[in-house]
Amino acid sequence: MITEVARIEIDPAKAAAFEEAVAQAAPHFRAAPGCRSFRLERSVDSPGHYQLVVGWDSVDAHMVDFRASAGFSVWRALASPFFRTPPHVDHVELAVEGF
Repeated sequence: MITEVARIEIDPAKAAAFEEAVAQAAPHFRAAPGCRSFRLERSVDSPGHYQLVVGWDSVDAHMVDFRASAGFSVWRALASPFFRTPPHVDHVELAVEGF
């Protein structure tokens, strides 16, 4: 399994509307083949900074399958109006589990 971490910056004054838009997109991720988990994390220290954290079976499940789906189009339509800059996306895998 890999984890997609998308760092997103929005106008802090629009945080409630952005979080609602992401919540509306959640069913599209849940329905995506290969998607295992989905959450949005808000920075405590930097208002307007978020991390979208999504578990996928593989990079292809995200970058090929999901990105070609109608669900991705809905996600972008809901969330992208809030982006100050394009999200920065990394795919990570567990290297060390301490406890």
